[in-house]
Amino acid sequence: MGPWRCLLLLPLLAPALRAQQQQFMEYVERRLTLLEERISQWHDQSSRYSTELRDFKNQVLGMLEAAEKEREAMRAEAESAAVRVDRLEREVDYLETQNPAPPCVEVDETLMDKQVATAKQRKNEKYTKLTDCSDTIASVRAMKILKRFGSASGLWTKDAAGSSEKIYVFDGTANDTVYVFPRMREFTLFSATRKAARIKLPYPWVGTGHLVYDGHLYYIRQQGQSFQVIKFNLANKTVVDSSVFPAEEQIPVFGLSPSTYIEVSADEEGLWAIYATKEDEKNMCLAKLDPASLDIEQMWDTPCPRENAEGAFVVCGALHVVYNTRLPSRARVQCVFDVSGTLAPEDASLVYFPKRYGSHSSLKYSPRERQIYAWDDGYQIIYRMEMKKKLEV
Repeated sequence: MGPWRCLLLLPLLAPALRAQQQQFMEYVERRLTLLEERISQWHDQSSRYSTELRDFKNQVLGMLEAAEKEREAMRAEAESAAVRVDRLEREVDYLETQNPAPPCVEVDETLMDKQVATAKQRKNEKYTKLTDCSDTIASVRAMKILKRFGSASGLWTKDAAGSSEKIYVFDGTANDTVYVFPRMREFTLFSATRKAARIKLPYPWVGTGHLVYDGHLYYIRQQGQSFQVIKFNLANKTVVDSSVFPAEEQIPVFGLSPSTYIEVSADEEGLWAIYATKEDEKNMCLAKLDPASLDIEQMWDTPCPRENAEGAFVVCGALHVVYNTRLPSRARVQCVFDVSGTLAPEDASLVYFPKRYGSHSSLKYSPRERQIYAWDDGYQIIYRMEMKKKLEV
């Protein structure tokens, strides 16, 4: 094609070229507009992320400052605790120099045979009362649920003979550490044990049949097939006496509490032991304990069955056995055995306890307060008793 023909085609191609150029410019403008929008979004997000990062940084700095303050407080508490531990260790060292070593608690077969023979000589004899107590339980006057503490089974009590307001807590059926709260208020208000002192016993206990009486802890230790009553001085933290319980082939005393073989109880007359043997495996036995020497003064076979029994206590020389069912319902005192013979079983009141949570694992009668400290499925309960004279029953 010659040059003159190209010149003739230029007027015809110019509009098409201008249209393509216009479309290209519009395309470029759209792309630039989209890019500007994305840059604006990125800028907004960057600003928001920067603000959030700044807020998070301030929050972390605040938390670090608080953690530093807590660390300093914990360090101060640890230093204070170390000082107290050092002082306590010095006091323990001093007490150990002032108090004799715990006596040997090995089984003395000769002494055990002698105790068994002496106790059997007085078995089932009529009891000569030491006091003029002639009351019996008429009803449960009131119930107060204090709190829930520890495991499902355990016991809590005050000193049954002394005037101390301390609360002693035995958590579980096999342990060696007793919690001691200074008063009822501390035990009620605080769920943790940080307000409690700890007493570590030289031997672990078994069951829930233990007792605090006149400044001493009487608790049950299992050694092989035999059981020992340990007398532990709470003031100087030493074992002052022990005795192998003079009963052969013992079995759980309560059908619903299989971990308890001996229930040590206190009343106006002193100390008692409730137990059971294979010789008469259907019913319970009762023994009068000498709190000083742990000797068995007298023994009785009672008509109170073990089956469906969940606990027992003694009031004015009369054994009261509390029964329930395998599926816990309303507990009741259904068997009463008076060692003095002044209260016939058929004349005793049928005492019902209010419906609660489960089944009692311990019932501790306080003769000076006339109330029962109960442990029911982890709940600590106080039952206030209504009393009346035996002759009026």
